Amino acid sequence: MRDRSFAPSRILIYLVVALFAAAYLAPLVVVVLNSLRTNEEIAQGSMIGWPQHLAWSNYAKAWSGFCVAETCAGIRPYMLNSALVTIPATIFSTLLGAVAGYAVSLWRFRGDSWIYGIVTLGLFLPQQMRLLPWTIVLRDTGLINTLTGLVLIHTIQGLSFTTLFCRNYYVAIPHELIRAARIDGAGFFRIFWRIILPLSAPILIVTVIWQFTHIWNEFLYGVTFTTGQQQPVTAALIALSAAIADIPQHGVQSAAVIIAALPTLLIYLLGGRYFVRGLTAGAVK
Repeated sequence: MRDRSFAPSRILIYLVVALFAAAYLAPLVVVVLNSLRTNEEIAQGSMIGWPQHLAWSNYAKAWSGFCVAETCAGIRPYMLNSALVTIPATIFSTLLGAVAGYAVSLWRFRGDSWIYGIVTLGLFLPQQMRLLPWTIVLRDTGLINTLTGLVLIHTIQGLSFTTLFCRNYYVAIPHELIRAARIDGAGFFRIFWRIILPLSAPILIVTVIWQFTHIWNEFLYGVTFTTGQQQPVTAALIALSAAIADIPQHGVQSAAVIIAALPTLLIYLLGGRYFVRGLTAGAVK
C-alpha cells in the first residue's frame, strides 16, 4: 500500500500552511523580541533582531511606571478599565443573546423571523455608521466618558452575534422536548433555565470567547466616547505611542502591547479547541 504521508500534494499543503503561519506570526515575534531589547540596542541596530540582553525592565515600566496621558501609572489602570468593560458586557450580551436565540428558534411567535432579521442586520452595518446614534444615546443618558457607556454599547452591539450563534445552535434541539415541557406546565423562562441553558454549554463557550476577544480588542468606541483615565487599554496604547513620539522607546511600547494582548491570547490558548467544537456542535441535526 502506498504511503500517503509524503505525497507531493500533502507536502505542498504543509508548505502553504507553514508560510501562512509564518506570515501571521512574524509581527508577533518581532514585537516579543523588541519587548526584551533596550532602546539603545534597537536604535543602534534595527527593529528586527535578537536581544543581546533580556530587558525585563521594559515590562515593569510599561505596567506601572510609564506616563500615559499625563498619568505615570503605566497601562495597569487601563487594563482594569478594559476588564471592567469586557467582563460584564460579555456576560450580559451572551445571556441576552441566548434568550433571544431561544425565543426566535424554539418559542415561535408572529413576526419572529422579522425580529430575527432586524437583530442580525447589525452584523452588516459598519461601525462608523453607528457612531452618531450612539453619541446621541450616550449624551441623553449622561454616559459619555464612562465605562458604563462602553458596557452598554458592547452589550447591544454583541446581541447580533450572540443571537445568531445561539439561534443556529438551538434549532437543532428537538421541538418535541419543548412541547413536552409546555404540556407539563413549564413557561418560557422555566424551560430556558431548566432545559435550554444546561444544553447550551458548547455555544455559550463560543459566544464568550468571541465577545471577550472582540470587546477587549475594540478601539473605535473606546477612543471616541472616552478620554483620560476612562479609556480602555487599546486607546491607552495609542496615547503611549504619542507620548514616546519625541524620544522613541520601542522596547517599552512593545512590552505594553504584549501585556495588553495577554488576556485574549490566554483565552485563545485555553478555549480555542472548545470554540471550534461549539461552532460545529449544532451543525448536524
